[in-house]
Amino acid sequence: MNTSDNSSQSAKAHRTVYSAPALEKGLDILELLSDSTEGYTLNQISKALERGVSQIFRMVVTLHRRGYIQADENDRYTLTLKTFRLAHRHSPLKQLTRAALPLLHELAQRAQQSCHLSVYEGGQIVVVAQVDSPDRWSFGLKTGSLMGLTDTSSGHVLLAYQDEAQRTRMLNNHVKVEGELSVDPGQLLSLLADVRARGCSVMPSIQTQGVTNIAFPVRGPNQKVVAAINVPYITRIDGARRPTVENVKTAQADICARLSRQLGAEEED
Repeated sequence: MNTSDNSSQSAKAHRTVYSAPALEKGLDILELLSDSTEGYTLNQISKALERGVSQIFRMVVTLHRRGYIQADENDRYTLTLKTFRLAHRHSPLKQLTRAALPLLHELAQRAQQSCHLSVYEGGQIVVVAQVDSPDRWSFGLKTGSLMGLTDTSSGHVLLAYQDEAQRTRMLNNHVKVEGELSVDPGQLLSLLADVRARGCSVMPSIQTQGVTNIAFPVRGPNQKVVAAINVPYITRIDGARRPTVENVKTAQADICARLSRQLGAEEED
């Protein structure tokens, strides 16, 4: 038998002998929870994975202790944002910003306004990319800035397109930022319904006078809304002709649709 045959048999033996049952159980649990918005109880996880409760109990406890999963008041387990944060240290967030930046530059030129891209993270909205207006005056948020979840147009867009379970989870994890105003829950639900009906959020800034925030959703695979693009629109009062709010909305809708297609969203009819 030659050396290559020996190496091949050795590799096959290693794949057979050096399995990691505990790791496989942990990955099975994470993959199961990733497909659920409402989560599973311990018994439901056991049935879904066709494993005894005693086989997965310690794994669930460990994943909970390490912050990968969380339990609600009904002992239903769901994924936390830890896997999201780990993934965004590398390619997903880089891919999102790499795809978005050229389009954000185009939007800034077409709108003659600043614009930024934001995502939901840890109960708040985080600006992950930003482009200044090409005009002499520019108003925008710095990359890395935190925004309120319930009192901003970007927050409304990111909440509006989630299913009820995910939206509830986002609101339960809500952490107020400095200056964030409280919003009545009934009023918030009405605002979110309006966003879905209009396809975007257009509202006067609650933080800064003279600014109208215009936010559109960015979709990924399975049409899931993964980010929002916002234009903090400032009106010129010196007579200079600039794109109107309606002009900006048209350009913004186009940019968001193109970015969504790049991220794997299907074209809407």
